[in-house]
Amino acid sequence: MTEKIAVLGAGSWGTVLANLLTENGHQVSLWANKEKLVTEINQEHTNVHYLPTFKINPKVIATLSLATALQDVDLILFVVPTNAIREVAKKVVTVLNENGRKPLIMHASKGLEQGTHKRLSQVLSEEIPESERQALVVLSGPSHAEDVANRDLTSITAASADLEAAKQVQQLFMNDYFRIYTNDDVIGVEMGAALKNVIAIGAGALHGLGYGDNTKAALITRGLAEISRLGVAFGAKPLTFIGLSGVGDLIVTCTSVHSRNWRAGNQLGQGQSLETILKNMGMVVEGVSTTKVAHELAQQKNIEMPITTAIYHVLYEHKNIRDEITCLMQREGKTEMD
Repeated sequence: MTEKIAVLGAGSWGTVLANLLTENGHQVSLWANKEKLVTEINQEHTNVHYLPTFKINPKVIATLSLATALQDVDLILFVVPTNAIREVAKKVVTVLNENGRKPLIMHASKGLEQGTHKRLSQVLSEEIPESERQALVVLSGPSHAEDVANRDLTSITAASADLEAAKQVQQLFMNDYFRIYTNDDVIGVEMGAALKNVIAIGAGALHGLGYGDNTKAALITRGLAEISRLGVAFGAKPLTFIGLSGVGDLIVTCTSVHSRNWRAGNQLGQGQSLETILKNMGMVVEGVSTTKVAHELAQQKNIEMPITTAIYHVLYEHKNIRDEITCLMQREGKTEMD
């Protein structure tokens, strides 16, 4: 059945998902906040800033108007940066109040809100109450936009407290190169999605410093232990972290040059300042803000997260990366399952 879907956010991931949904036979409006980008998508069918060689299906219609994007919509997919989720959701609910629609809400963003420390589904449920929507579904997993654009075989998770809604989203996206699994552990899926970006900055830094495969494997493995520890403390299911939205997303983000978090860490390891890196990246590096939130949550819950703490020291206290590595390696010996 053809659905009418609004994709909010025309970065690389939003653009690719809008294209995928269109190719799956759905009617898609892609909302962007830059007039030049809207014109480019509608006239040239490209988004060269984010995806230089990708050709967008001409049936994808971009718009500057949120009201136009949400007109008669069945589902809304948020793919905007973490720091914009609440602001955009406030605008969305105003439009929904005016047109009387109650769409299913999805998000494919990965982060934790600064200040409140809330997961993105919590932010969305606060700003778009149940009276204005159907269920809320989270999409997450190992999925670089560049690879999906090339139809690389990809599997991710659709998580919701409402498994029927998760199944609906599963059918919406599935095709011969994009596979969706369902999950009811929204906490675990969102925590894994956010925290893996922190570890990816560390993985990039190690590469920039010249460390080898042993070091990267150790970081990923012990990083997963930290992610699981904090996630479980907030009610996540331990098994979620060995799934697609946990170890799957962690592996791809810590090993791929497509990862902007990895690239930022790599440049840190090569001696560039964080300010310069962020200025030149041209895209949001979610792991930077998530590191601060994760560090604060660990302190709040009294959870030991030494790798996260070390990355926080480098990003926010300007400590030397090699000194932080030495501190990590010289910590008191422990059993592996602590």
